[in-house]
Amino acid sequence: MTTVRLSQVTTEQACLRCFDVMRELRPHLQGSRDFVDQIMRQRVLGYRLLAAWEERRVVGLAGYRLTENLLYGRFVYVDDLVVGAAGRRHGLGARLLAAVRGEARAAGCRHLVLDTGLGMALAQRFYFRQGLLSRGLHFVEALSVEEAGS
Repeated sequence: MTTVRLSQVTTEQACLRCFDVMRELRPHLQGSRDFVDQIMRQRVLGYRLLAAWEERRVVGLAGYRLTENLLYGRFVYVDDLVVGAAGRRHGLGARLLAAVRGEARAAGCRHLVLDTGLGMALAQRFYFRQGLLSRGLHFVEALSVEEAGS
């Protein structure tokens, strides 16, 4: 793997280049235009998308939000963490997570929080190696027919 640089995705053009890698994590995503529109809407609400670029190609992503609640105080929530199949096993996931962790610490966050599926053993092992501990279960109820199929 050649040199990889990390940078925030702030434009629709850059966001469009992220679609294929994000789709590896979120295969339910249908169209690149819908993806870009959603990311731009989420940005207004504080969502940030950090991309790992190998030259002009996105090879990894971390989507996250700095937020606050009564349980954790000020914290960073990682919505999305994915490294494209070709870029795995090079420490890129750890590098993305470390960058998010560093930004969160600089912003005064007290915790880093993320969810993963119960059947995602490899992801869970990665998170344990990164110092994250399992502290609960995540419960979901679909409120619309569209969401129930996802």
